[in-house]
Amino acid sequence: METRSYRPRLVDASRKFGVGLAHTLYAVKTLHGERMPQDGPVIVVSNHLGFLDGPLVFVLAPRRLRFLVKRSYFSSAWGVLLRATGQIPIDQNSADREALTAAREVLTSGGGLGIFPEGTRGSGAVETAQQGAAFLAQATGARIVPVAVLGTKGSGGRDSWPKLRDPLRLVVGQPFTLDKRRGMPGRERLRLATEELRGRLASHVDDAVRETGLTLPAAPPE
Repeated sequence: METRSYRPRLVDASRKFGVGLAHTLYAVKTLHGERMPQDGPVIVVSNHLGFLDGPLVFVLAPRRLRFLVKRSYFSSAWGVLLRATGQIPIDQNSADREALTAAREVLTSGGGLGIFPEGTRGSGAVETAQQGAAFLAQATGARIVPVAVLGTKGSGGRDSWPKLRDPLRLVVGQPFTLDKRRGMPGRERLRLATEELRGRLASHVDDAVRETGLTLPAAPPE
């Protein structure tokens, strides 16, 4: 499995370097970092605006996280670093059993897992969510921590970056666990759990927008 090369010391060094670089390039702040549990399994779920979201959450989250990352990135120039920092390759839009097994191992060992439930970059308003995060939370009992990233997309197209010294915010929300919904068919329980997670994350993003004054990018015209 590709996560066997995980090197915690390299993770810590990468995070330290990344924090310094982020503060050099942008006006970065983490808000409410004290809300992040420092032990036990957690699934950090974040909205997804731009390419910088993953690196930003990785370096600024108040504890080590291992992310589910699109498999194609492991064939790019970033592949060696992704493997060495313990990121988990996943085939999106499919039930990738290998990826889900690796993610469960992270959680059952008491680690932190990062997931972008929207599955792809967009407005960041969390209008949709895939089922992986809710499935893993139900399977492991891990707490869920909603995180809002703001400012990571520029004013251009989908792949645009923020300008130098633009404000970037990582806003940590209150941890929660999903309603167990006992006595309900598995598919319906997962569907409702996914909608609960989506709704809580979307609500947290709305709160973060109000708190910081940073807005989500406008949706493109139909």
